[in-house]
Amino acid sequence: MKLTIFGATGGTGQELVQQALAAGHNVTVYVRNPAKMKQPHPRLAIVQGEMHEAEKIEQALAEAEAVISALGPTSNTPERPLTTGMAHIVAAMHKTGVRRLIAATGAGVADPHDRPQLVGRLFGLALRLFARHVLADSQGMVTAVRGSNLAWTLARAPRLHDKPGTGQLKVGYAGQGPGTQLARADFARFMLDQLHSEEWVNKAPMLSN
Repeated sequence: MKLTIFGATGGTGQELVQQALAAGHNVTVYVRNPAKMKQPHPRLAIVQGEMHEAEKIEQALAEAEAVISALGPTSNTPERPLTTGMAHIVAAMHKTGVRRLIAATGAGVADPHDRPQLVGRLFGLALRLFARHVLADSQGMVTAVRGSNLAWTLARAPRLHDKPGTGQLKVGYAGQGPGTQLARADFARFMLDQLHSEEWVNKAPMLSN
């Protein structure tokens, strides 16, 4: 499958690219700094650009069959780079006819199916108090995805770590099974698995190990 991956130089993005290539996919990455893509591969193409450059984003989607976003917040400031970037991605998908979108986001973004327990509610309160701009930008990104009329999946992750993946995942909604930690390798694997599954289309599951 031909994939376009955003956020490819981050921890989760690097896992996505490595696993996607290992699985035989053709991958195009859209990155600000191509020098961070240190491992060349015959099935890896690089498009350099910023998230506000709509024409370059559209270029990165040429011939893609699906889009995966591992974009995440970089600073707790009033700007909304995730929201703006996702709006451009959605618009480019409509222009190019790409329908499948799988996007990562954080556990702090709520879903109507969640039933958070006390710890989850306290975590949400802490985010609103100490990282309100990060949360607002993530929520704006999610709103852009939900309103896109695409075949989307929002994969919500708790605290991510770089330990080896276990292959064991809890998938559901807050307060109904998933825990508080997740290996990036397992997060990436789940997102790639959704390319061949309709189980979580137009849903926003929470994940953990």
